Amino acid sequence: MTQPTDIRRVPSTFRPFRVLDAYCCIGGGTEGYRRAFQNCRITGVDIEPQPDYRGDDFHQGDAITFILAHGHEFDFIHTSPPCQGEGAPTKGTNAARNAAIGRTYPRLIAPTRAALETTGRPYVIENVPGSEVRKDVRLCGEMFGLAVLMHRYFELGGWKTVQPVHPRHRGRVRGWRHGEWHEGPYVAAYGKGGGKATVPEIRAAKGIDWSTDHLRLREALPPAYTEWIGGAYLAALAPALGAAA
Repeated sequence: MTQPTDIRRVPSTFRPFRVLDAYCCIGGGTEGYRRAFQNCRITGVDIEPQPDYRGDDFHQGDAITFILAHGHEFDFIHTSPPCQGEGAPTKGTNAARNAAIGRTYPRLIAPTRAALETTGRPYVIENVPGSEVRKDVRLCGEMFGLAVLMHRYFELGGWKTVQPVHPRHRGRVRGWRHGEWHEGPYVAAYGKGGGKATVPEIRAAKGIDWSTDHLRLREALPPAYTEWIGGAYLAALAPALGAAA
């Protein structure tokens, strides 16, 4: 079981706040936490090389192995396990099609959660609708005025916050759907063709200006999401900090 958050583990003038971003990709989440925590040092871990990674340190390797070995050394841990084995790709006709061609995807949410629980540190597990993460918080690009919707859920370990209001969407996602073209204020930041977003459009829509890798841009979290999560974490600590002052 995750231990209660130590109120001393907050950004301070004495040392940087240590953040681990596991399954980090190019560091969209990393950039958001940098903005929220300010005096921090962020380490990214990913199974693939990430030459565009945004953080301070990068380790290529298995995220779960790294969490088990080093997770206790950090003050806060964010994880974004691969979403291909979650949500729509594993449901309905998609599941049947994948089974027919022998395509499988790793299911890493449960083992990631188990690893995080061994660290005693506050953590986040982020994933797509339909995944096995606990739905503590749902964020949407419209909450931040972004040109992507990209609904994502966040499971919070060792701390809590309040779900923010989900504003009404301003229209549709631009592109082809069921043979019909739709205009709209949002772009589809996944796949290729059919009116889906180009590299410049994804960079602008997500607020990511340090990479031009189309695949990794599609996979990356908008920094605004984790900036909000980081701010919510600090706000959750505020009552305890005030009582200890």
